[in-house]
Amino acid sequence: MLVVAQTPDAVAEADQLRTQVEVAAVLAEQSDVVAVAPVGVSDDGTVFAFQVIPHDGPASESTEQLVHTLRDLSPIDTDGQGEVSLGVAGQASGNIDVSEKLADALPIYLLVVVGLSLIIMIVVFRSLLVPLIATAGYVLSLFAALGAVTAIYQWGWLSAVFGAHDPGPVLSFAPIIIMGVLFGLAMDYQLFLVSGMREAYVHGLPARTAVVAGVRGGRAVVTAAAIIMASVFGGFVFSHLGMVRPLGFGLAIGVLFDAFVVRMVLVPALMHLFGTAAWWLPRWLDRIIPDVDVEGAALERTHPLPH
Repeated sequence: MLVVAQTPDAVAEADQLRTQVEVAAVLAEQSDVVAVAPVGVSDDGTVFAFQVIPHDGPASESTEQLVHTLRDLSPIDTDGQGEVSLGVAGQASGNIDVSEKLADALPIYLLVVVGLSLIIMIVVFRSLLVPLIATAGYVLSLFAALGAVTAIYQWGWLSAVFGAHDPGPVLSFAPIIIMGVLFGLAMDYQLFLVSGMREAYVHGLPARTAVVAGVRGGRAVVTAAAIIMASVFGGFVFSHLGMVRPLGFGLAIGVLFDAFVVRMVLVPALMHLFGTAAWWLPRWLDRIIPDVDVEGAALERTHPLPH
C-alpha cells in the first residue's frame, strides 16, 4: 500500500530524514504491518510517501482493517512538524473503497429497481399478489446464483471442473451485475407467463383454468429464451479472463433456476393455490392507478361479436 504523509509546513532538507523516520515508526507500530519503506519526498518538502507491506494479501480482512486503522491515525503528532495527516492509496485500498461504495449503494439500487418493477406490474396486472410473487421468485433465483458462484469460485467446490484452480474472494461488483441482469430476465419470463394467465382470466376463464392456459401458451417462449441466455452466459464460464468466469456462471445458473424452477413451477403453483385472490386489488388503489388494459378486455366488452 502507498501511504502519504502531508506536513502542515515545508520541511527543510536537513530535517526530512528525521520526519521520515518518525512517520515510519508510527506506521510500523501497527499490527499486521510487515515492513515500511520511504519512497520519496515532494519538491516542496510537504509530502512524504511510504510503501507499507501488510502481513496478509490484498483481499484479506486484516488488510482491510489495516487500511481503516491507518486512516484513523490521521493526524499523527511528530516532534518537529506537529500534526501530520495521512492518506492511504494503492490498488488494495482502492479495491476496498470500491467494495464499500458498492455495498453502500446496493440497498438504494435494489429499492429503485424492485420498486419501479412492482409499480409497473401492479399497473399492468392490476394485482398485488402477482408482483409480490414475482419479486419473491427473483430473490430465490438471486440466492441460487450467488450461492453457486460462492460455492464454486470462493469455496472451491468442483473447482477443477470449472477451471477455478485458485478459489478466492469474488469480485466486489459481481453481485451488482448479476442482480441487474438477472432481474431483467426474471421479469421478462414473469411477463411471458403471467400475461397469458391474465388475458385468459379477464376474458372469462376461471382463475385456476387461466393459470393452465397461461403456462401452456408461454412455456415454449420461456424455455427457448432461458436456453439461449444460459448458453450465452455459459460460454463465459471457460473464458481465459478470470474475472469473467464467475459472472457467466452465476448468470447461467440464475437464468436456468429462475426459468425452470421459479417461473414454470413455483409461480404457477402459487397462482393456482391463490385462485381468484391472486387478482385481487383494493378498490381505492383500483381507482388511482391507470387502466392500461393490455389484454383488451374493455374493447371486447364494448364491441361484442354477433351471435
